[in-house]
Amino acid sequence: MGAGFGVGAASRLPWVTVLVLAIDTATPVLVVGVARVDETVSTLAERRVPTARGHAEVLSGLVLDCLAEADVARSALEAVVVGCGPGPFTGLRVGMASAAAFADALGLPAVGVCSLDAIVAGCADAQRGTALAVTDARRREIYWARYADGVRTDGPAVQAPAVLADDLDRPDTVVGSPDHAGLLGLTAHPDTEAPTVAGLVTAAREALADDRAPEPLVPLYLRRPDAVERARP
Repeated sequence: MGAGFGVGAASRLPWVTVLVLAIDTATPVLVVGVARVDETVSTLAERRVPTARGHAEVLSGLVLDCLAEADVARSALEAVVVGCGPGPFTGLRVGMASAAAFADALGLPAVGVCSLDAIVAGCADAQRGTALAVTDARRREIYWARYADGVRTDGPAVQAPAVLADDLDRPDTVVGSPDHAGLLGLTAHPDTEAPTVAGLVTAAREALADDRAPEPLVPLYLRRPDAVERARP
């Protein structure tokens, strides 16, 4: 990244503006949007489409829709931010491959963030005190992470709800899937089932501010394999 690109530089130089494409496919809600970063993060366009499957069929079209609505040319983008999960294999693969392809085609850095961190970053109430983020891991399990004042202190991990409930201090705020929070006897903050564009970009601010090349995108599957190699005799 060139000098003055990073979010940290933008906070020191208010006239510097960074335009970011954000994508997340870690939950049953496909999230795509464009944000402007200067002293704050402003969402210019956002699409949130409930689709547990079929991300690949609609994602590219949503990116183009958001760019048109935000009146941002692809050549004006300066970074791509993508949620790296935890999430199911197929959904994550589609989102992360698409983000990497956009970034590579446009010569942009691709920054990965934990999708649970992005959910917390997009909820003001979760920034204060203790918070728990939970999403659907399928197979009667949940993905979860704990936070204190917006900073992750435990997780992400995958567990059965009953196992997690046995070792769970009641948090001040719960975000994520309302159905899976209910399995823990908790109530999720409304409208936090999936990350927001602002939450994704906010979670990436530190990496965007770093002039070094971002870390490679690594998916957070956290899932035990369905099949394991038979032990040799």
